[in-house]
Parts: sequence; C-alpha cells; structure tokens
Amino acid sequence: MRNGTMGTVCGIALAIGTAAPALPAETNEELREQVRKTEVAFAKTMAERDHAAFVSFIADDVVWMGRSVFRGRTQVAEGWKRFYEGTEAPFSWEPERVEVNDAGTLGLSTGPVRDPAGKRIGTYNSIWRRGADGKWTIIFDNGCPPCDCPPAAPGP
Repeated sequence: MRNGTMGTVCGIALAIGTAAPALPAETNEELREQVRKTEVAFAKTMAERDHAAFVSFIADDVVWMGRSVFRGRTQVAEGWKRFYEGTEAPFSWEPERVEVNDAGTLGLSTGPVRDPAGKRIGTYNSIWRRGADGKWTIIFDNGCPPCDCPPAAPGP
C-alpha cells in the first residue's frame, strides 16, 4: 500500500475503534441497581398506560412465557396490548430481588404481581440482557401463581 492509503486505512480503523467506547467497569451492586431501576421503569409503563414504552423494554428475540408463549417483540406487543387498554391498570409488579451475572451482561429480576387492590396474585421472573450501548432489555419473561415460600437465605 502507498503511504497515503495506509494512513487513511489506519484513520478509519481508529475512528471505528473509538466510535463505540467500552462501557465503564461497574460493580455488581451498581449493575443490580441498573436492572432494578429498569424494572421499575418497565412496571411504570403499566401504571401510566403506555404500551409503546412497554414495548421499548423488550428485546427483538424475547421469549415470553405465560398462558401462551410469545416469541419476539411483535408477538409480545400484540399479546399484551389488551392489558394497556382502559384507564385502570389490571395489575402491577415491582422488583423484590435482583441479581446480575459477574460479566454484567445478564440480570434477573423477580417479585410480586398485584391486582388493583394490592393483593398478590402472582410472581414475575424477568431475565434482562445488557446491550453494547448499556441498555437493558428483557430476553425471557415468565410469571407464576403466588406461593408462600419463605424468603431465600442470603448466598455465601
């Protein structure tokens, strides 16, 4: 290669390499807090009756398990549209426990699902994936009926 071409190639490679800066190294506690805040914001979409915002938290390749299994953002959006109709939310949820893997790429959020009167009617489990841009999106979601299980003991 001629010197001019080599300089251009190196300049392009440098620009590409710096265009997507590496995410800062966060502690596991900071990552758990990110997932907790994301889950709270996700739940707020139901209270605010904002279906479009709900969909924005869902990964393109999500698997959503409930009475039916929905695959992909479009199926979840269509399947859940009915829950966003009307002025009152049919249920709410909040994170009770959040964990993140040591790589900082996957998180689990689980907690109660409540009816409009506040009675616990189920438990949700969401697995979040962190994208290269730092945004957390749901890749797996599953709900189940409530149980009277004792709280989990803290890990080692």
